[in-house]
Amino acid sequence: MAFKAALEDFHFNLNELGLLKQVQSLPGFEEITDDLVPAVLEENARFVEEQIAPLNVIGDRQHSVWNNGVVKTPDGFKEAFKSYTESGWQALQHDPKFGGQGFPKLLAAVTSENINAANLSFALCPLLTDGCIEAIMQAGSEEQQQKFIPPMLEGRWTGTMNLTEPQAGSDLALVNSKAVKQDDGTYRISGQKIFITYGEHDMSENIVHLVLARTPDAPAGVKGISLFVVPKFLVNEDGSLGARNDVWCASVEEKLGINASPTAVLLFGDNKGEVGEGAIGYLIGTENAGLSYMFVMMNEARFNVGVQGIAVSERAYQHALAYSQERLQSNAIEGSSGPVPIFNHPDVQRMLSTMQGLIQGARSTALFAACSHDISTHHPDAGERAKHKAMQEYLVPIVKAFSTEMSLEVTSLGVQVHGGMGFIEETGAAQYYRDARILPIYEGTTAIQANDFIGRKTLRDGGAVAKGFIYAMRETQAELLKQGDNAEHQFLAKQFTVAVDAYERALDTTLRLAAAGKMREVFSASVPFLMLAGYVHGGWHLVRSALACQGKSGDFYEQKVNTALMYASQLLPRASALAQTVEASEFTGSIMIKA
Repeated sequence: MAFKAALEDFHFNLNELGLLKQVQSLPGFEEITDDLVPAVLEENARFVEEQIAPLNVIGDRQHSVWNNGVVKTPDGFKEAFKSYTESGWQALQHDPKFGGQGFPKLLAAVTSENINAANLSFALCPLLTDGCIEAIMQAGSEEQQQKFIPPMLEGRWTGTMNLTEPQAGSDLALVNSKAVKQDDGTYRISGQKIFITYGEHDMSENIVHLVLARTPDAPAGVKGISLFVVPKFLVNEDGSLGARNDVWCASVEEKLGINASPTAVLLFGDNKGEVGEGAIGYLIGTENAGLSYMFVMMNEARFNVGVQGIAVSERAYQHALAYSQERLQSNAIEGSSGPVPIFNHPDVQRMLSTMQGLIQGARSTALFAACSHDISTHHPDAGERAKHKAMQEYLVPIVKAFSTEMSLEVTSLGVQVHGGMGFIEETGAAQYYRDARILPIYEGTTAIQANDFIGRKTLRDGGAVAKGFIYAMRETQAELLKQGDNAEHQFLAKQFTVAVDAYERALDTTLRLAAAGKMREVFSASVPFLMLAGYVHGGWHLVRSALACQGKSGDFYEQKVNTALMYASQLLPRASALAQTVEASEFTGSIMIKA
């Protein structure tokens, strides 16, 4: 079936929930007008629907193919990437100083969801390039910015993130790639990097690798890691490409999903370039501070991976919905003269409404986070910037972990709606399930996100940001309760109150156990606590959506209220169970499986 961008829901979040007005009032975004925004989003939707979405199945079936260090992407990818960048989408959210368009992250999050929903494998290349641009923007020298950023914005070059190694996994303290300083100020890089998304491909003329490595006298652990720019081809003074650097793609992985995206094993310093032994790299910032710089790119990527979870879920939902309306099977529960579309059966309705509720709740949370990011970087008041920066940082692990975990449920339900045909590749439902499975793993597993959520985002400030969100949720409760003659709002208020209470109890338990030094107990429940937060934040925005629909007529608004009601009945009750898990961790958190 043909993919359609979720424009109505995007516009609802931007306008009825007030996100766009908040961003438009910020210095630097004066040109983001009410007329411009729908025009940009509609053109983006048209582009991805017509040029990117049709390549999704092609890429899944063809894969990217490695041959003697060279990687060929599937048919149409190279041409589509050229169209994507020439149309300005890579440059959308970046600084006009380097050729970007200066759009807010709020709108970039929408276009990011669209391209990922259209083709998850394809979208990974611009996603990593965005992160590379941001890292060089934040930590690179003026010369590095001028040399490397404009060609990436133009799409002539792309970017990667080279973190882990075979022995390291997620523990970057174990990274041991070497960087030896030369007399000319450059470094010679040697070592092996794995899981490098788009580490080699044929879609751009150069690839800018950001690489973590150690200098010979660096201290052990994460405090001894430096960050380097290592281009595939060296860059001459006039910006033209020079010698082939000593970076070699040894292989690409055979994977469960995202088959069109080449996941490369890269060798640095294997004497396979034109520069002698050791890849030539350029230090970003100062030595031994590389991990802090790389976190700029990692946080950008983590938010975008969360958006990927929402995107692949939207694609799976549309696929399942279309199938359910075409597939005739069994009589209606009320009785019928023959088989009816399975869309009419109560449990299929339950599955579809669960999918829709999870998607829309997660989407609203992600867009709220993107709006907070824009306020944190553009508001004229330092206090407001700091407040929204803390809010955005608190939400990033929720967006990343909850949205990707829920994508597994949504894409699995998509297969289930198809019944036995969902297990057959030709229907296409299985691809979304396979593609989604990597999302809770890369850019930091769900447990890593949850540990960050607890350690850095909750305990560090004594739960202040979390309490601020709970206070705002209580205000929404009160607004619902004011609607005394509205049975739907009273039901929403009842369900939402129970969920917010569960959120608050889980927070109080976490803070109390941490204060008592029971850290194993705290972190044993970090994933349940994060998932609880995800359910409640999504529910909060859907409840706010129901309030925003008051006095408005039409199928879209009616469905929006129905989605909030179904979420409140089917999904918010999970918060109470998760809160019980967090509370029980005081007694079970130190219990371990015996080897």
